[in-house]
Amino acid sequence: MSRDTRVKICCIASVEEALTAVDAGAQAIGLVGDMPSGPGIIDDDLARKIATSLPPGVESFLLTSRDRAGDIVDHLRHCCTTTVQIVKPIDPAEHERIKDALPDVKRVQVVHVEGEDCLEFSDVYESLVDEFLLDSGRPGARIAELGGTGRVHDWNISKRFVRNSRKPVYLAGGLSPGNVSEAIRKVRPQGVDVCSGVRSEGRLNAERLKQFRTAVGSRAALCG
Repeated sequence: MSRDTRVKICCIASVEEALTAVDAGAQAIGLVGDMPSGPGIIDDDLARKIATSLPPGVESFLLTSRDRAGDIVDHLRHCCTTTVQIVKPIDPAEHERIKDALPDVKRVQVVHVEGEDCLEFSDVYESLVDEFLLDSGRPGARIAELGGTGRVHDWNISKRFVRNSRKPVYLAGGLSPGNVSEAIRKVRPQGVDVCSGVRSEGRLNAERLKQFRTAVGSRAALCG
């Protein structure tokens, strides 16, 4: 039996891009809120328009850099997404407050793989979140990088995180049609997340998107 690997297309910038991603087989799309750096940032009204245009069954992730539960809840209520992707470490108690306020919204904690220290975040957040997402940012940089870097991180560390986690894990960071099969084979994540790897000159490229989805499908069939 094959294991399905979910596909999330991030940095969606219009309803048209969202529907193109869905037509190509994406099960989730990412909408980037205000960030200190990185691509794909859209305003909250557009995020709401895109999220509410999706067909049933397609998840909408709101990427937020806010770190207080009240601010995150306000952001989610405005944008109407099914899922929140918290792109930097926050106080674990804030997760509890988000859950209490919006119990039906799925919570995904991003862990940036800068070194083996990131493995500790599994124990910190595992009982509080629905999923993890491993990325290649640098939250502590002078201008924080919280996603969309286009860099591949150390998949050996990601593999250990996935193996140790009891929650599903998405893998992000520099994925492309050329390397996603190898990433899935090595890390064995529940899903993969891509932004720049399926774009040309900043725009979603339908051919690269098709190539990415095909590569994911072929690798998933070999991972059962």
